[in-house]
Amino acid sequence: MKQRARIAVVGAGKIGLVHMAHVMREGELAGVVDPSPEARDVAATLEAAWFSSLGEMLCEMRPDGVVVATPNRLHVPQALECVAAGVPVLVEKPLADTPAAARDLVRAAREARVPLLVGHHRRHNPLISAARAQIEAGAIGRLVAVSAQCWFRKPDSYFDIPWRTQPGAGPMLTNLIHDIDLMRHLCGDVAAVQAQQASIARGHAVEDTAAVILRFCSGALATMTVSDAVVAPWSWELTAGENPDYPRTSAACYTIGGTAGSLSLPDLGLWHYEGEADWGQPISRKALTRQGGDPLALQMRHFCQVALGRAEPLVPGEEGLATLEVLDAIRQAAASGRQVSLLSVGSDPDLPHSEARAS
Repeated sequence: MKQRARIAVVGAGKIGLVHMAHVMREGELAGVVDPSPEARDVAATLEAAWFSSLGEMLCEMRPDGVVVATPNRLHVPQALECVAAGVPVLVEKPLADTPAAARDLVRAAREARVPLLVGHHRRHNPLISAARAQIEAGAIGRLVAVSAQCWFRKPDSYFDIPWRTQPGAGPMLTNLIHDIDLMRHLCGDVAAVQAQQASIARGHAVEDTAAVILRFCSGALATMTVSDAVVAPWSWELTAGENPDYPRTSAACYTIGGTAGSLSLPDLGLWHYEGEADWGQPISRKALTRQGGDPLALQMRHFCQVALGRAEPLVPGEEGLATLEVLDAIRQAAASGRQVSLLSVGSDPDLPHSEARAS
């Protein structure tokens, strides 16, 4: 029985290099796919095969799995190549630029019976597992309200790469999509959204700031704000300590409130009353415990098991599609200034498919 999965990585940018490092710890780096001379040097340094294109690699070898870590617009065509070759694929978020493209990919993977995973790595974080367990156990009672902040300042040099200033980029698609995915994971499906966006800080063709209201199918409401132009400590990157590239702060960026208590994240603080719930009485905070672990490393360990046929995807393509549907509704709401509802059309009960309608 094969012990270690052979994984190829497509894209030798920042996140691609991170995936390569985790592949080498959890499996074997079968190849690096990227046409740049720098990528060829990276492959040589890591003693891995180098290919200028995914098609070239798939003609020469069949790895156990492929990680797609390229610009958003390339995700679907490259993932479809992997599916056509019968190779399990982990696609960095977002799964696609549009829900329609994502749906085509999910359907193709399902019909070919090829595992398709989405890089919403935060779901692999042990503290998220602990938070979800508390919510499902009734620790906060019935969910009522959620507040989520995603505020940080990207340096001007970040935008030297042209695609980051054009449609298909922007902090909603690049950053907030992670937070939306966690809201779905922790709080349930979304029924409707409202939103506003602005680009006053930089004037790029994409937003630098957005404010969102989510109404969950349960009736609970969430407010979410994102900005990559604000100097602030309130974002998952700066509070969760997942990535050593971001200096950790002690702030919380999510607050999830219910009829019996509230939960702050990522510090896992459970706020509740010892007796009757009464704002005139002292409220207590209990710090919950959790196991440790780097979610990107845990995600790669899981992908290696999926690639070897030993596990089912924890974050399959269907989940990436459902999250993208919510984000697309948010973008429609921001553009129109109207509430947008997400309504299941039920054309395929096994495949998430929602239609966003303004009201």
